[in-house]
Amino acid sequence: MFLTLYLPDKFPALSNTYTQIHLHLVFTVQNRLSLIDESWSERLYQYISGIVRKNTHKTIAINGMPDHVHLVIGMRPVQSLSDLMQDIKMQSSKWINENKLVPGKFRWQEGYGAFSYNKSSLPNLIRYVNNQKEHHRKKTFLEEYRAFLEAFAVDYDEQYIFKPVE
Repeated sequence: MFLTLYLPDKFPALSNTYTQIHLHLVFTVQNRLSLIDESWSERLYQYISGIVRKNTHKTIAINGMPDHVHLVIGMRPVQSLSDLMQDIKMQSSKWINENKLVPGKFRWQEGYGAFSYNKSSLPNLIRYVNNQKEHHRKKTFLEEYRAFLEAFAVDYDEQYIFKPVE
């Protein structure tokens, strides 16, 4: 007996499946170089939001600094987080390179941070993401990232944490 599995191009809503999954995603430019320029960062954020939407999820907030991005999404259980992040990084780096927005080749650093939030925490998280410039006057990216890892009790190996710019 053979089993035929039908996988449509886009996953339809799963009947009788109800979820509320809010994720805060953090990812950095390769070697933490400050390559995301303010002159095109808004277009990058719109492009990344389009990738999220194309994958049937919802962008709640997106912002960042020249060396990293914060993305808050409502995620549907139709795709793995690692597949979504691979698509975001691959498509957005391709867009940056095709538009020649940086000298040389743009790449995202391997890995990312992902932290889950309940709905009542979203207003504070959105404010936090929207106020990145102000926040980073007080804390470096590495201080911020370690604080997230510790607040969420995420075990990590120091050798794999995002490297500081040297």
